[in-house]
Parts: sequence; structure tokens; C-alpha cells
Amino acid sequence: MTEAADKREQINFVSVDSAPKRFAGPVSVWQAPKMMALFTVLAASQLWLINTDAVAAVFPNRDYVFSVHAGRHAIAIRIFLLSFYVAFAAFSSGGTWVRALFALDLVLTFLFGCAAFDLANAFAHHLLGNSFSLHFSAIASGLFGFAVYSFKLLERGFMPARIRIEHIPVSQLRACARLAVTLAIAAAVAIWVGGMDLHIVTVMRSWTLLGGIGPGVFLFLPVLFGQLYLLAIYDVITAKKSRFNPPVSVIVPAHNESYIIRDTIQAMDRAAAHYGGEVHILIMNNNSTDDTEEIARETLANCSAAKGRVINVPKPGKSNALNAGLDACETEFLVRVDADTLVGEDNFSRAMPYFTDPAVGVVGGVPVPPGGALFDRARLLEVLVKHGFYSVAMGAVNGVVGIPGMFVVYRTHDPRYLGGFVEGMNGEDTDISLRIGELGFHSVVDPKIRYISEVPSSYGHMREQRMRWFRSIYHISSRCRDLIYGPNMTLRGKVILPYMLVNSARRAMLVPLIVFGSLEWGLAFNPDSPILWQSIIAVTTGAPAIMAVLSALLNGVPRGILALPEYLIFRVLRAYFTLESMLSILVDATAEDLERAIRLDLVPDRPIRVA
Repeated sequence: MTEAADKREQINFVSVDSAPKRFAGPVSVWQAPKMMALFTVLAASQLWLINTDAVAAVFPNRDYVFSVHAGRHAIAIRIFLLSFYVAFAAFSSGGTWVRALFALDLVLTFLFGCAAFDLANAFAHHLLGNSFSLHFSAIASGLFGFAVYSFKLLERGFMPARIRIEHIPVSQLRACARLAVTLAIAAAVAIWVGGMDLHIVTVMRSWTLLGGIGPGVFLFLPVLFGQLYLLAIYDVITAKKSRFNPPVSVIVPAHNESYIIRDTIQAMDRAAAHYGGEVHILIMNNNSTDDTEEIARETLANCSAAKGRVINVPKPGKSNALNAGLDACETEFLVRVDADTLVGEDNFSRAMPYFTDPAVGVVGGVPVPPGGALFDRARLLEVLVKHGFYSVAMGAVNGVVGIPGMFVVYRTHDPRYLGGFVEGMNGEDTDISLRIGELGFHSVVDPKIRYISEVPSSYGHMREQRMRWFRSIYHISSRCRDLIYGPNMTLRGKVILPYMLVNSARRAMLVPLIVFGSLEWGLAFNPDSPILWQSIIAVTTGAPAIMAVLSALLNGVPRGILALPEYLIFRVLRAYFTLESMLSILVDATAEDLERAIRLDLVPDRPIRVA
């Protein structure tokens, strides 16, 4: 562990990016607990009421289901969602009237969708004599409920303005073929295994690894992403071979980084020596109040392979520093590195040869924690799963949405062409990678490009970081809503961004869902409910544990498996931070019609570039 890592406990990082003033407000540490208390009261009251004899006669399925369904549900998902909607809206960031309208919008939209689904079910039952299973209805209601929450928050929250996304179509034949084949194989495996009577399934259920999920459903996503991962690794192996070391500029936004900036620069100097080409380091001193500038100047003067200078950027905000660095860049290629990132010796050497392919526009790698602090072991598994597995796998079908700004390489022309890094919102790194991808370029995540990136060592610092990170998906989706609602059929816009929004909702509801499942199981109001304690535990231990182990093995880091208990606990904490992050979004009384806004005929402010 470096000396810088030892000093992390002294950091209480806060910047203008922690809560962009137009889009986010402060959230007390007591706001989410109070919301959870209200949610618990609402949920317990409704569970009791729905199971009284009089109400159960109207709703025999013991949930707000308005037509006959076959079978039983595992959880009263509609009661859960309505309780969550009301509790969340009650503690959202807005006035009393604003919160009331938000709750009403959520509840009525969800009930209208459920009524439509139940009407279709009743119609099918009348015509065909068969109805949907209650289990299927619960899954459909849950997914719809997640989507309602995400998109209503997007509509009613104060969000970045929509921009025109320039899209240059390129052939997606290979990506579509790969996706179709892997989907078919994953479905076939899921169906095959689901029909087998395996002893291991019984064992996994007893270990709470499956809960109430069938083995076929459980296997579908791991098999799908496993295939995509192998295809992506094949692409990495068969890609660039020739040495390519043109001059590069490295821009490093730095705000009060005196504890680590010397290590950061020295790591880049070692990487420059290994690279063999010219490396120009630009330390963008962004309104620091400590001795970041002095340490950076002294360290740059002592570099043996790299050259560099410090540029003062008095206007606070990471994007301001990045754009000043973009303006100062005089090379064809640009590397963005965070001030708390220690690049690996071979990072430049591995990343740059990808750009011999003119179709490549962005290259990144996998961050690893320095080790030794509270969250580092859990963070190791997190990055192996997210960056070392899922992000790598999505590269096989050109579906990478964003590459984190801790270490990422661009062609300098592309960020300039797009107007630089967006200011005043969260997620500027994902925004620029996403838009470069829509210009027809490929984004590469090479799992062999590894660098050490700081992990907060205190609860307060971790909370600040994750609230900033988790809010960014809404900022990006609002700003880039052309992709979601526009006519261009892109994987990122029509599948991945909506999925990320729905997944954000699922994560925000994870802790309330655990509480709700515990209420249903513990209070046992419904004697016919099949919910088991294994199902409740499986929400946090089943699939996440198996994917973490798989990712650690595929990335050649088996020691990461030892951190599995900490990782599973951290995932729950991460979900709680997501909930707090959503509570920080400022809510308006008037909902924006996102789809209608997209139909405005905007003229681009620059000529369309031919790829």
C-alpha cells in the first residue's frame, strides 16, 4: 500500500460536482431512514388490510390484482411499489405540493398500467379459458413499476437540457449477428437446464443461492454475458499488434490532491518511459486551496521521461479543468487521467496501438483499488464484475456506453468536435464516450490495462462519491434523450440506456424490497404466501455471488473471491446510497414531455462529419 493510500482517511472530499446546484440538493443522513420508516408503516398496513377477510374477498390474490390469475405470487409486488412510491415522493426534494403531485403521478400511472394488464388478462381468460400466471404478472408488474419510477423521476426532476445527438450509422451486421447467436444459445441453455432434475439445484436452493428463481432463468444472463466476454477477449487478442507510440497529452484535473499528486505524476513518468513516445503531462490545478500546485511543479521538473506543466483553472468544476486541458492539448491523442489514479507502467503502451484502427475512438481499462482501506476488498470485486466483465463483454457488440474518466484515451479531435466536456452535471466522462460512440467509433475496454484508482476509505467520502455517480445516469439520459426517443435504432439508445435507468430503479428499491420481503415472511398475514427466508437472502447473495466469483476467475484474480462476504454487504450499502442519490434530485411541479421535446426540428450547429 502506498503512502497516499495511508492518507485517504484524512479526505472528506466535496466539490461543486458533489451536488450540481441546478439539479441536486443536500440530503440529510436521516432523510432515507425516515423514508424507510414511512415505507414500512405503509407496507405493513396494506399487507394487514389486504389479508383481512373482507378485503381478501375482493382481492383473493392478496395483492391489488383486478383479474383472475393462475397460481400464487412470491411477493405482493404492487403493494410494495405503491408503498415505495408514496414514501419516496414524501421525502423527495421539493415543496409539499410538488411532492404530492409526484406521488399522484407515480401511483396513477402505475395503477393505469396494471389495470390495462389485468384487463388483457381477463380478456384472454374469457376468450381462451386460460389466464396469465400470478408469478408472471408479478414479474411484469415489477418491471413496469421500475420503469414508471425511473421515467417519472426523469420527467419531473430538474435535469440537463436535451441536446441533438449526432449519429453516424455504421454497419452493425457483426454486432447484431453476435447478439442474435448468443441470445439463442443462452435461451437454449436456460430452457434445457430448467427442464432437468439436478441435485445441484436442490443444493443451491438450500444454500439460498437460487431462492425462488428457477435454474433456467438464473443461468440466462451469465451464459449470455459469458459468451460476449469470450468474443470480446477474442477481439482484444486478435486486434492491434504493431507498436504505435505517437505523442500524447495527458490531462489531469486536480482539486486539493496534495496527498497523492506526486505519486500520480511519478506513475505517469514510469509509463512514459515504457511507452517510448512523447508524453506531455498537463496538471489542471482546479481551484486548489492546498499545495497541489507546488508539489506538481516540483515533481514534473524531476520527471525523466515525460514533460509537463501546471495550468491553473480558477473556475471550480472538473469539466472546467478538462476543457481547459482540451484547449491546451497540442497532440493528436489525448489521455484523461484522474488525479488520484496511478497508471500502470504499460498502460500507454497497451492502449495506443488500438488507434491504428481508424474505427476505434475510445480506449479504457480496469481500475483496481490500492488495498488496505475499509472498502478496498469489496471494491476489487465490484470493478472486476462491472469493468472487468460486463463492460468488456459489451464491447463484443459495440454496446459500451461509457468508459470511466479515471483512465481513458481519445482522439483529441473528437471531444473538440463535440464541444468539449459537459459542465454543470454529473457523468461528463460517460457523456463524451457515449457521443463519440454515436459518431460511429468503437469503444474498447481492455481488461489487461489496469491502473490503481483511489477508493474512499470513510463512509462520508464513499457516500459523496456514490451519490454523484448514481445520479449521473439520469443526467446523461436526460441530456442524451435523443437516443432513447429519437428515430435512430441504436443498441445504446433503445436497449442499454433504458435498461440502465430501470436497473437504477431496481437498485434504489433493493433495501426497501428486503424490508418488504421480511415483513411478508415475518408477519405471515397471508397463509398461502410461498415466500421463504431463502428467497429474501437470495436477493443479495445468489446471482451476485456467482457473478463475482466468475468475474474474479476470468480476470485472473482468484484472491478476490476471499472478499465475497464484504462485497455482498457492500452491494446493499451501494443500493442504499442509490436511494439517497435519487432523493437528492430536485423535483418540479410540472412534468416534462420528454418524447414531445424530441420532435423539435433542431438544426445542428456544425456540419455533419463523414466518418
